[in-house]
Amino acid sequence: MHCPFCAAIDTKVIDSRLAAEGSQVRRRRQCTECGERFTTFEVMEVVMPRIIKNNGLREPYDYNKLRRSMALPLQKRPVSIDEIDTIVHRIEQRLRQTGEREVSSKVLGEIVMAELKEIDDVAYVRFASVYRDFQDIEAFKAELENFAPKVCHDDLQGKNHD
Repeated sequence: MHCPFCAAIDTKVIDSRLAAEGSQVRRRRQCTECGERFTTFEVMEVVMPRIIKNNGLREPYDYNKLRRSMALPLQKRPVSIDEIDTIVHRIEQRLRQTGEREVSSKVLGEIVMAELKEIDDVAYVRFASVYRDFQDIEAFKAELENFAPKVCHDDLQGKNHD
């Protein structure tokens, strides 16, 4: 680390502490040439995998795009913004844990669907209808039958149980 006062190349760390709730390391340094002290902060750089689109194009992971794709099916649902952020961070963690440099959008979509399925049935079906590109009502019914064994087949046919 160069000294900001005299530009000397050699400095020494005289104190280290966690900062910003553990997401940074604060280091107190001293220049070995001029003796001046200064503070630096270290932040971990997390590299997310690139996303391979269905058409083969590769694009950088985009937090905002993922968050929007989660927020849209959750509109007017009883899920808070904080819960959405928590889910997005959980998805990011799962992507990092793959250890891969590239992940297909299909894998990412399946992870998103699994997370939505856990928190809100309606949001899951909304996302699935777009993600799986349902072409007709039959495809939609088939997804509902696979998703919700608790939904009676007669309910899907519009029949009453009375």
